[in-house]
Amino acid sequence: MSRAVISIVGAGPVGCLLALLLARQGRAVRLLERRPDPRLSQDERGRSINLALAARGIGPLRAAGVLALVQPQLVEMRGRALHEPGGGGRFLPYGQHAGEVIHAIERSRLNNVLLDAVAAQPGVTLQFGARCLGVDVDARRLRWRDEASGQVREERYDVLAGTDGAGSALRGSLVAAGHASASEEPLAHDYREFVVPAGAGGSYALEPHALHIWPRGDYMLIALPNPDGSFTATLFLAREPLPGAADDAPCFARLADAAAARALFGAQFPDALALMPDFEAQWSSHPQSRLATLRCWPWHQRELLLVGDAAHAIVPFHGQGMNCGFEDCAVLADLLAALPADASGASIAATFPDFERARRPNTDAIAAMAIENYEEMRARVLAPGYALRRQLATRLERAFPGCFIPRYSMVMFHAEIPYAEALRRGALQESLLDALLAAGEPPDGEAGLAALADSPAAAQLLADAGL
Repeated sequence: MSRAVISIVGAGPVGCLLALLLARQGRAVRLLERRPDPRLSQDERGRSINLALAARGIGPLRAAGVLALVQPQLVEMRGRALHEPGGGGRFLPYGQHAGEVIHAIERSRLNNVLLDAVAAQPGVTLQFGARCLGVDVDARRLRWRDEASGQVREERYDVLAGTDGAGSALRGSLVAAGHASASEEPLAHDYREFVVPAGAGGSYALEPHALHIWPRGDYMLIALPNPDGSFTATLFLAREPLPGAADDAPCFARLADAAAARALFGAQFPDALALMPDFEAQWSSHPQSRLATLRCWPWHQRELLLVGDAAHAIVPFHGQGMNCGFEDCAVLADLLAALPADASGASIAATFPDFERARRPNTDAIAAMAIENYEEMRARVLAPGYALRRQLATRLERAFPGCFIPRYSMVMFHAEIPYAEALRRGALQESLLDALLAAGEPPDGEAGLAALADSPAAAQLLADAGL
């Protein structure tokens, strides 16, 4: 039995983590990346949404032995800071237990830390400037171009993993050859990024331990902290006028230039605008980008497997795209752990159907929850009764620990609960909240909430729901 070399196309965070996990099992790994080494170039501002690291991503980083290297780049976010229309504000904690926090990290910083770890890991060959052009899965041949020389090469592979993101060249090649199908569900909203610079001495212009949200119903602005005192802010706005929207409802198509964009920010986000002295320059230089949910089936063909966004890209509103991809890596590594380090390509590929069966229900679930969370962030947080539901859910979690866990907490802080189970239980819990709140007058204050959460009716509803 000949030892298989696992070739991985795409050296973003998911590709790097997969390479580390497999190399730590003693496997031979080759990692190819179309870009030049990003550690040697400046960050590309305005091109990617900052990342949120949560429990499902932390565990795999720890398993790969790199969590301690990543931690200095993290900024802890303890909740949402709402910037309401008219200037009001509220802080909504993410959880109620120690450690129920999310960590903001710049994509480029994380990627560079992981690339350093890959470069230092025995058993991994790292190659930049290698652009994937296509694959012949029957002959197990990968075509790629050396970007420095322009030379096109074709090589036989043992096992091939595609971690080359939502625009995956490998997925595109599979679809073109009829080996897979893919669908894309575009979001009606696009995004554009901005930088809120740090203050004097690297100070933060906003509360650093929060995800800042300016919810405005059909659109929103968010800002995530960076270790250098800056924030990465992102405007999510309809691309074209939405059906049924008012004639003057904002959308990107109606923002003809930077002056029109400044007028929108001045009316809706004046506090954020005041923190960006170069707003017009940023508006003119940062691209407007699109968002979509991508589905592909199957994810594998013979000795080839798609992982992460290449198989199941989602919109970013639950902060789970990277975490889900990292969870993919952990599940695949666990399946391969049962095989010897010198396993053949055929033996490794035999685990791919099990991987897809284990992951697909969960990736479908987080795709749905990500879209729902966008509606919550931009609109529902402003709705009458939203705060009351949140408070009652918190009380129920205290009264019935382990039985009632808010869906957001299940997704972000409970990696032991699969996404699909979080979706199922979350729907039952929302029905339970509806039933409790419909039973009488809204509870008055903390004492009223506590009494309702501890009531026999709550216990019976939980039992009836099987929670």
